[in-house]
Amino acid sequence: AGIGKYVAMDLARRNARTILACRSQERGQAAVEEIRAATGNPAVVLRLLDTGSLASVRAFASAVLREEPRLDVLVNNAGVSGLPFTITSEGLEQTFATNYLGPFLLTNLLLG
Repeated sequence: AGIGKYVAMDLARRNARTILACRSQERGQAAVEEIRAATGNPAVVLRLLDTGSLASVRAFASAVLREEPRLDVLVNNAGVSGLPFTITSEGLEQTFATNYLGPFLLTNLLLG
């Protein structure tokens, strides 16, 4: 939703293979179908990612590196605000993990 969806839409319009990294399978798939229909680009795919979970980040990065021959652009757009103070199963504060640590780790893992 929001800025991320519009960036993905623009990339798809430019005929880019576009990977939507989403927490929700249902919402992500709906976005994929909407972007494909609006752009005519069938190379828009969904991969599940929760940047608040470092395990999820590692699994996502591993799959991208294994499945994709190259990665030209990475847009780190995920973020949360206003959540109650919560500690993740990995011992990290949820907002900090989601907004900073997850994207930082993802970027570094995808650099190869």
